Amino acid sequence: MPEVRGGTEETTTGVIRLRSMAQNDVLQFPVISVNDANTKHLFDNRHGTGQSTLDGVIRATNRLVAGLNLVVSGYGWCGKGVALRAKGLGANVIVTEVDPVRALEALMDGNRVMPMAEAARIGDIFITVTGNKSVIRSEHFQVMKNGAVVCNSGHFNVEIDIPALEQLAVKTSEPRDFVREYHFKDGRRICLLGEGRLVNLAAAEGHPAQVMDMSFANQSLSAEYIKNYYMQLDKKVYPVPESIDREIARLKLESMGIKSDVLTKEQADYLASWSEGT
Repeated sequence: MPEVRGGTEETTTGVIRLRSMAQNDVLQFPVISVNDANTKHLFDNRHGTGQSTLDGVIRATNRLVAGLNLVVSGYGWCGKGVALRAKGLGANVIVTEVDPVRALEALMDGNRVMPMAEAARIGDIFITVTGNKSVIRSEHFQVMKNGAVVCNSGHFNVEIDIPALEQLAVKTSEPRDFVREYHFKDGRRICLLGEGRLVNLAAAEGHPAQVMDMSFANQSLSAEYIKNYYMQLDKKVYPVPESIDREIARLKLESMGIKSDVLTKEQADYLASWSEGT
């Protein structure tokens, strides 16, 4: 362990664990939270997860999304992306949340917001992106429509309570690749995609390279930063330096052939001044 200079972390779940370790004084080296960089979560989480999740659902089920009630559980950056893409495909998007600020944001973004206990009765497709466990549980399965589809795109295969689903079912079948159908005594069927694992990886190809490049650039440049400055860093979680974040954005635009404006000296001076415009 003394030879480890530091680390970088890509995921929301990982950053939560690492911050908990730091708070409990068990983190043994500094870590840079790549996940919290603007050039990561604004694009990888939102656009990468949004597109690849719907891709996984469609590949696995071949369902027409338009007109369906699609329930997104969790309205972080991944949930925002999934809701955005689902809405673009014509779904009636319902969001469940435990954070009142995010619930309000989801509502004002044009989504319906309600508890999972209500959404479970009307949803056609359920996608969890919370990073928590047992988001969809026995009481929810018991009231779902016949043919409801449940999947996860946010965490390990614990967001959906699969043992509860297995306990409620009298038999299972696999009508398609990546689809396990649970048959209930009353004749209803619930379909679980990709064994409850990340559906965008289990049933699709994950994020496109055109968004992962920024995430990996953050990883690489943050690792270089640790190499150069680890002696000045404590054993805690640090954000990606803003200079790295902005440079990655600049390089991304350049690679796409896009140019942006630059402040004039007068504008820069104005923004830095307290004596004008107050």
